[in-house]
Amino acid sequence: MRHTPKRWRTRWILALALAMPTVPALANEKLLDETLSAEQSQAELQARIDAADEKTRADIKALRQKQAELRQLTGYNRDMAPRLDQQAATLDDREAALNALGDTREALPGMLHDLVKRLRQWVEADLPFLKQERMARVDSLESLLANAEVSYGEALERVLAAWRTELDYGRELDAWRGLLDAAPSSGRSTMSSSKSMSAGESLSQEVDFLRVGRVGLYYLTPDGREGGVWKTTAMEWQPLDGNERAEVDKGLRIAHDQRAPALLTLPVSQPVGANASVSDENAPVSVGITTEGSRSGEEDAT
Repeated sequence: MRHTPKRWRTRWILALALAMPTVPALANEKLLDETLSAEQSQAELQARIDAADEKTRADIKALRQKQAELRQLTGYNRDMAPRLDQQAATLDDREAALNALGDTREALPGMLHDLVKRLRQWVEADLPFLKQERMARVDSLESLLANAEVSYGEALERVLAAWRTELDYGRELDAWRGLLDAAPSSGRSTMSSSKSMSAGESLSQEVDFLRVGRVGLYYLTPDGREGGVWKTTAMEWQPLDGNERAEVDKGLRIAHDQRAPALLTLPVSQPVGANASVSDENAPVSVGITTEGSRSGEEDAT
């Protein structure tokens, strides 16, 4: 019993020694919790900051896009302003035309008849090529205008188409073989041959014709010994010399795709240019021709 207090004291000291590490552990655990809580708060704050940054960037991007659209619309409005002014002026012109439509309808029949009349005069005074076809076209237009069932719109379209066809002849290179009818005029033959002919005689022979737009109309016999140029002022064929017949032969071969395009030095059938005189018909000119628009066929020329 003497050793009992000492033994209890030893046990008490041992228990205290065993219990002492628990106090720092509890403190460390509390500190860890506080650290984790602070980190979580900081993460949440950073997330809110990042979200705010993303929203700011999105707003800035949207603002820049709107600014770009504004600049584009401003430029578009600036470009459209003259067009709108022009359209407004066009509408005013059309309104004025509509107001004058009644007068135009009344004048249209007379205009159509005048166009057909002038077309007939044009064909009659022009170079004598495709004469029957062209005169038949004019006759059909006159019959068309006399038909009450044909509207003025259709008639106008047909008349303008005929005029366009005539204008296209001026850009064509045409070559064909046909009959040349020659008859004396005032005791003088229209043939290019040097043969004399008595009054009342006529002669037809097969020749090759060459037409260069409305600048010149020529013919050449198959043997190349005779050739002529049509003179509009004299209304007759006039002979060509040897060099000119060679140029016509060159033009015929170009028209038939037998040689490359080239310049032709030939007398013209009628004066060329606004200030040209009748004497200019006899002056040879260089005519550049190509095979574009060329055509071939047969026709009688008078």
